[in-house]
Amino acid sequence: MSDQGSTPASERWYHKGPVLMRGRQVPRTTTDQRLLDDRGHADWLHTDPWRVLRIQAEFVEGFGALAKIGPAVSIFGSARTPVDSEWYATGVELGRRVSEAGYAVITGGGPGAMEAANKGAREAGGTSIGLGIELPFEAGLNPYVDLGINFRYFFARKTMFVKYSEGFLVLPGGFGTLDEVFEAVTLAQTGKVTSFPVVLIGVDYWSPLLDWLRGTVLAGGMIKEADVDRLHLTDDVDEAIEYLERESARVRPESSTEG
Repeated sequence: MSDQGSTPASERWYHKGPVLMRGRQVPRTTTDQRLLDDRGHADWLHTDPWRVLRIQAEFVEGFGALAKIGPAVSIFGSARTPVDSEWYATGVELGRRVSEAGYAVITGGGPGAMEAANKGAREAGGTSIGLGIELPFEAGLNPYVDLGINFRYFFARKTMFVKYSEGFLVLPGGFGTLDEVFEAVTLAQTGKVTSFPVVLIGVDYWSPLLDWLRGTVLAGGMIKEADVDRLHLTDDVDEAIEYLERESARVRPESSTEG
């Protein structure tokens, strides 16, 4: 702010980086003043500018930890899947088969179907990765995760799933699982990422969703047939792995030096 001592308060202006402030928005103290004079509280730790640094740190840590894992597949499913259920056993089998196919296994790191996939990967000698999220009702990463990252922010975590996976295998799940599925399909539909395979495992569970997409959303002109076709439905683990390998090889981008 230049020398504006004689300027009416309503006409004064102030530059804070790229931000222009006028009138009552002009601060009464400088940034240095506030830094040096403030001794009493830690409210600044919870301001949005400070959160930006924490968000940046999450991306840096995630990129650094996952940069060298090689080809990977994300396996999604409900944290509420019982250990003695059919879907838990299927999750273990998927984790094992994905590892044997030469992929690292990435899950959300929690219990249920995620734990099952990490367990299968660990038992097969593969790379078992968990991308956890800070939640009040979950107790950290499951014991079968060998490389784990805990995130504060869902959007940072979801970026890691998309960036480092060559495909998604999706067991029955709830809102979190649906969020990951539709995030991937939306990014592929809009061309934000190279289209990659999404396999829904569980015909009885997922068929009503696909029926609704075709009978209501597609019929209403909101999406195209090709958008629904991005979701491959099966009960067969062999078919899921074969489809994953075929489609991920088909759409895998050429290596590039672009940022």
